[in-house]
Amino acid sequence: MYKGWIMKFLSLNCNGIRSAFAKGFGDWFFKQDYDILALQEIKANQENIDLESFQKFGYIPFVYPAQKKGYSGTAIFTKIKPKKSVFGLGQEFFDSEGRFIQLEFEKFTFLNCYFPSGTSGEDRQAIKMQFLDFIYNYLQKLKKKKKSLILCGDINIAHTEIDIHDPKGNANNSGFLPEEREWVTKFLKSGWCDTFRILHPTSKDIYSWWTYRFNARSKNKGWRIDYFFVSKDLKDNVKDAGILNELVFSDHAPVFLELKSFT
Repeated sequence: MYKGWIMKFLSLNCNGIRSAFAKGFGDWFFKQDYDILALQEIKANQENIDLESFQKFGYIPFVYPAQKKGYSGTAIFTKIKPKKSVFGLGQEFFDSEGRFIQLEFEKFTFLNCYFPSGTSGEDRQAIKMQFLDFIYNYLQKLKKKKKSLILCGDINIAHTEIDIHDPKGNANNSGFLPEEREWVTKFLKSGWCDTFRILHPTSKDIYSWWTYRFNARSKNKGWRIDYFFVSKDLKDNVKDAGILNELVFSDHAPVFLELKSFT
């Protein structure tokens, strides 16, 4: 079913799915032809989401809310029925925040992940670093079992100086700390590709998140912290990848990936 077919994926930290729909996300999305949509920070339980609209357009919902109402949570809407779904990483604290969904399809495995932020203080930064260690080990084990992996989401880390508007001014801020950036480097060296950088290796001033303060978006003072990663066996399948930063449904922009011809 995949031969010769271009598969289209979209990911968005929606900063509240109900908020994003109120800003026109649904009106826009249902006119597109994405095969799989991944959302982070949905801030809603399943009963608070307009699942009927997604189902009307052929999407199967997989919703993983946080235990705390109005906080975190992830969701995947797919037109292709997976063989298996996995909610969570098997670690109680991270799973209570609804941060990870894994769908296994015939030819690939799709992972939607919302990495913690460390901006609210030292305690949350410590939790973020614990999460980075945990997810790295999880993905390494998964890569030994399966090929053709796609990982997307809000990673909450800008990797290099061209991924952030003010690298010097943010050198000591969570999201651009040396140890966080080194984690991304280690992760990529372990057998993953940043799909945006495959096609746009030196592009600057293209971001996926802007603070709501200081008119940052209108001034394009942003960070690229939302990604589509693929395992190296899919590198040559990447047809297109980018950021739809003209669309304003959240403080994040949607990021997209197109893959061609699964073998």
